[in-house]
Amino acid sequence: MTICTDQRQCLFGDVVDGQMVLNQYGAIVAETYQWLCQRYPYLYSDEWIVMPNHFHAIMVITDKPLRGGSRTAPTINEQYNVNVINKQRKPLGRLIGAFKTVSTKKINILRDTPATPLWQRNYYEHIIRDRDAMDQIRQYIINNPVSWKIDQLHPDNPSKW
Repeated sequence: MTICTDQRQCLFGDVVDGQMVLNQYGAIVAETYQWLCQRYPYLYSDEWIVMPNHFHAIMVITDKPLRGGSRTAPTINEQYNVNVINKQRKPLGRLIGAFKTVSTKKINILRDTPATPLWQRNYYEHIIRDRDAMDQIRQYIINNPVSWKIDQLHPDNPSKW
């Protein structure tokens, strides 16, 4: 999936020598995504990256928890005191909605910009159907910083949006 910032503003850091360097807002996006993957045991994160104005991730959603087992106590989210293993699996749109909400609130507190949109309203999703497609998308995500100058989401790209 890919999520872009509102009006594709470059808010999360810069690409320097082919490497993404996160600023404090980009770090919040990364932390929020990791939180999301920890919160929902049926969600597995494959490759992902925070770019200056967008976020890419391969998310695997399973029918069974990926963490825990017959001898493992259920995972408890102490902040909300919720047993997350027994919760019903959320669809992708709700997971992304939670990610957007939490990251937006944290970043808007730092920016002192309450109720300001951080993300575009929607997101791009693609179902990966085979190993070759998975490998291609992984490579695209891994190489995204190296190809940033020619990326269609780069703000200086003449063929942008």
